[in-house]
Amino acid sequence: MKKILLSALAFSTILACSGSETYRGAWKATDANGDKFDITFDAEHFVIRDQSGKKANFEYSQNSVNISNSIETYGIQLGDGRAYKINFPVADDETIGVITDGNGQPLYTIDRDEYKRYEEIYRLQ
Repeated sequence: MKKILLSALAFSTILACSGSETYRGAWKATDANGDKFDITFDAEHFVIRDQSGKKANFEYSQNSVNISNSIETYGIQLGDGRAYKINFPVADDETIGVITDGNGQPLYTIDRDEYKRYEEIYRLQ
């Protein structure tokens, strides 16, 4: 029984990884309504700050990575169980992305330097 418990603990530790260097750091984000936010990811937490300065803090772990044709997608799971994807839809460009919910609906567009709308990101392809 002790071996099973230790194996399960080791397996869950492997699955619950800290966030990738790819998306760590500060982002300019825009939601579907055009509202602007600043999102900052560190290894296990991220903060979303709106234009009025109100902020929300979240714990997360990275639970998947998919790279296909140089397009990267990272899965993250929040401490409360919600799941999201961080997708970099432009091949070999990790400065422009989209955060989607568990159903694939875009929540935020993200850019390292400026606020961009969803249409602008997909027009770049």
